[in-house]
Amino acid sequence: MTGMTAGTGGASAGPGSGPRAGQGRRARWLRGGSLAAKVVAGSGAALFLGVLVLSLGSIRYQREHLHDELAAGGDRLGTTIRLGARFAMMLNARDEINQIISDVARQKDIVSIRIYNKEGVIKFSGDPDEVERRTNIRDEACAACHRTAEPRQWLALRERTRVFTDGEGRRLLGSLTPIMNEPGCSGEPCHFHPADKLVLGALEVVLSLQDAETEVLSFQTRVVTLAAAVFLLGATAVHLFLRRFLTRPVARLIAGTRAVARGEPVDLSGVRQQDEIGELAGAITRMDRDIAQKQAELNRQRDEYQRLFDQVPCAITVQDRNLRLLRYNRMFRENFTPKPGDFCFQAYKGRTGKCPNCAVEMTMQTGLAHCSEESGFHTDGSRAHWIVHTSPVFDAEGRVTAAMEMTLDITDRRELEEKLRRSELKYHAIFNHIPSAVFVLDQQTLEVVDCNSTAEKVYGWPREDMKGRSFLDLFPPDERERYASQLRAFTVLNRARNVARDGRPFHVDIMLSPAEYLARQVLLVTTTDITERLEAEQKVIQAGKMATLGEMATGVAHELNQPLTVIKTAGGFLLRKVTRGEPIDPDILATMAREIDGHVDRASRIIGHMRDFGRRSDLALERVDVNAVLRSATEFFSRQLSLRGIDIDWRLTEPLPPVMAVPNRLEQVFINLLLNARDAIEERSEREPGAPRRITVETVADDRRVTARVCDTGGGIPPALLPRIFEPFFTTKKVGKGTGLGLSISYGLVKEFGGSIQASSPAEGGACFTLHFPVTSGTVGTVGTGGGGAAEEPVAPREGDAA
Repeated sequence: MTGMTAGTGGASAGPGSGPRAGQGRRARWLRGGSLAAKVVAGSGAALFLGVLVLSLGSIRYQREHLHDELAAGGDRLGTTIRLGARFAMMLNARDEINQIISDVARQKDIVSIRIYNKEGVIKFSGDPDEVERRTNIRDEACAACHRTAEPRQWLALRERTRVFTDGEGRRLLGSLTPIMNEPGCSGEPCHFHPADKLVLGALEVVLSLQDAETEVLSFQTRVVTLAAAVFLLGATAVHLFLRRFLTRPVARLIAGTRAVARGEPVDLSGVRQQDEIGELAGAITRMDRDIAQKQAELNRQRDEYQRLFDQVPCAITVQDRNLRLLRYNRMFRENFTPKPGDFCFQAYKGRTGKCPNCAVEMTMQTGLAHCSEESGFHTDGSRAHWIVHTSPVFDAEGRVTAAMEMTLDITDRRELEEKLRRSELKYHAIFNHIPSAVFVLDQQTLEVVDCNSTAEKVYGWPREDMKGRSFLDLFPPDERERYASQLRAFTVLNRARNVARDGRPFHVDIMLSPAEYLARQVLLVTTTDITERLEAEQKVIQAGKMATLGEMATGVAHELNQPLTVIKTAGGFLLRKVTRGEPIDPDILATMAREIDGHVDRASRIIGHMRDFGRRSDLALERVDVNAVLRSATEFFSRQLSLRGIDIDWRLTEPLPPVMAVPNRLEQVFINLLLNARDAIEERSEREPGAPRRITVETVADDRRVTARVCDTGGGIPPALLPRIFEPFFTTKKVGKGTGLGLSISYGLVKEFGGSIQASSPAEGGACFTLHFPVTSGTVGTVGTGGGGAAEEPVAPREGDAA
């Protein structure tokens, strides 16, 4: 027995048997079977499933419909019995109730009629033997209500209906109708049930399902028979339809495609269907026509590509694995005149062996494209340079059987590169030997990209250390923010302060120009050390101050004369009193002491003012009130001018916004203008004794600038001399009266402050000098010489003013 079982198991596991073998046969049939068979099988299966689903649905619907009808009939019968026995129940006429139930229970298909009380005791029944018998109604008929802890009071018909099988195997349907408490049951004439009890009992009608089941079985038989007939007729119709409209046309299409594959003409005129098959037939016919056209086009392109291969402006060869030439184009043939079977290194390299780093050989080994640059000689003996590109040629199995080599002559380019290299060396040498420091800055960050050797010498930083640093590091820390905005806005910055690596400060003129360097936007910055020039200018300005101090000496003498006279008079009075031994009244002594002290202070202020004016000043700009400087400038000359009969007409606007300047240098400008006005008035008075003698000093301001005017009633400036009035050493005064530096120095100082100065001759006579200064933010109150003002940052000057 054991051997037989093992043998049977072995046989079942052999090839072609078992579920896997069946699945394999079905898979092969699905892949290799005919299209018609697949369509018939698929449509038949779909039709069978559709008919089956429809039949089962109809049978199920019929069964449920009959059950619902029986349930509704049982419910109506129960309601009828309940209503018919209602009056008898109120009168507790038990015989009448039993009679009603017995009469109804004798009807066909009614198995039993029972009335239960709340405890499940049968109080009335069509079978008298069941009366007063306690049942398990809570588990059977009343299970729907008593399924929960608190019995449900209202149920739908489907919930009050149950289908069950009795002890004899009969299928029965029970319909339960609750008997509700009514007002008559707790009142007249019953008085039996309390008013708070909602359900008094239940009436159950049990019906037989034998006839209904027989009808359902008969319906099921008819439906299955009809479904089988529909399936057979449908399958036959599908088979005939597919044979006519699919199988035969597809056979013709297959024959047509095979003809296309053989290159033979195709005739599908027999397929005249106006559907997808017909469209496919038309598509195959068009495909055959298009393939013929494409083949002709391919032949034309092949010939054209062959011509292009010969006409490519570079040498192209195809070589086998032994580096022998298989094919080559016209340029290679004309340039190197190869012989059949030549090696590539013999043909155009003139070598007896292969090249050391042969790109073709590497392509053969790796199957990848390679590129190299090689040198050799043309057939005329001249030096040649090539760029070599190689590409593998594969056979059908993916093996490298040959390689294509394209050689591009770059001799001219190499010569240009050599010229460019020499040119770069030359310009690099020029760049490094420019006598000014030159920087290449990133336009956005102002970082140093490159600099020349002069920058190393001027700033003391090695070039490599300077690269990557911010150009702003070369400025004093407190001025970097201001210069950061000016470097991006202006093309020229004059007299900027820089700091060397060792902390040495110096002044430079900066010129900026945007450019492109290594595909990035940069600024070319040239800085020129002007420290020595500024020192020379300082000396000239200081000499001008000394000359002005000489002019101021008379004014100072007048200004000091009065306090010295007062001091001398008081001193003489005290000396006489002391010599005579006379007492001095304390009030008189206090008065004289105050006078002496006050005039000593006045003389000290005059001398201090003169000393401040004469000293050298630094170049740091500060906020200055122009009105205060004007008043300070006229302090020396007010007494001198009044003695000469020259009046000053003050027309000052108060308050003025501050300007950026050096106080004593701005004062020097106004002193030069006042001295020139005095001399011009004196010269005119010599010619015209009755001419007016007045100097007008005016200041006005707007949102952008402060304007100061110094006008006189002198002889004026001839129009021909106006263009030269600010030239150094140019003067219209008599020999020995002027150096010609006053207006030139004034012009340079005003430009240092970002302002401008113009001279004009009004129609009414005299000369007028107008000075414009850019304003800073805030306002300046009344201050002395060198006064400051508001502590806000200055407004950046306009580009024209900064120049």
